[in-house]
Amino acid sequence: MVERTEERPLRVAIADDALLLREGIAKVLEGGGIEVVASVGTADELLATLDEVELDAAVLDIRMPPTHRDEGIVALERIRRDGSEIGILLLSMYATPEYALRVMGAGSGTGYLLKERVSEPQTLVRAVQTVASGGSVVDPEVVEQLVQRTRADDPLARLTERERSVLELMAQGYSNGGIAQTLFLGLKTVETHVRSILQKLDLEESPEHHRRVLAVLTLLGQR
Repeated sequence: MVERTEERPLRVAIADDALLLREGIAKVLEGGGIEVVASVGTADELLATLDEVELDAAVLDIRMPPTHRDEGIVALERIRRDGSEIGILLLSMYATPEYALRVMGAGSGTGYLLKERVSEPQTLVRAVQTVASGGSVVDPEVVEQLVQRTRADDPLARLTERERSVLELMAQGYSNGGIAQTLFLGLKTVETHVRSILQKLDLEESPEHHRRVLAVLTLLGQR
């Protein structure tokens, strides 16, 4: 990940085989003050770009040539194996929990959003900023599907309704401050809820970003 000052915008690459969608994503990100430094059509081209251009994050489709299956996730997994910590935001046409699990299983600085969020500029820009800073993002529709599937013996059953609301917003990439604003709570109240969530889910002490990712993975149904 590139060292960045407040004066320099985030540097991002986009990978999607649909040219019009790439242009749409670029327009949204640039409108949010993010610099798009590369736009390519395949995962292999993105991987080559990483060797040539310094980036803070990449936005890529999950299904790309040649098979249109999971090229984007495979690229993410390779990027992490190579030791890169740049933010990676995966986009998909479908709310697929299994894809979200693979994405979040790659660790901090990753996200999974539906492509329709491109029409929600603030959501897309915030998601890129979140993964670039090492946070995690899961599309609200995927979160809703998983909440509905939760079993009574699930560890999430230990949480209060308010704590579940806080965890769902954590999964969507909100910071404590953003959660406080969204739920009309004080920041200290949110911090208390987050500590309680991490304790109830039996998440041992570790860096803050890592614990939040583990909490999101619990929400997704896998530890």
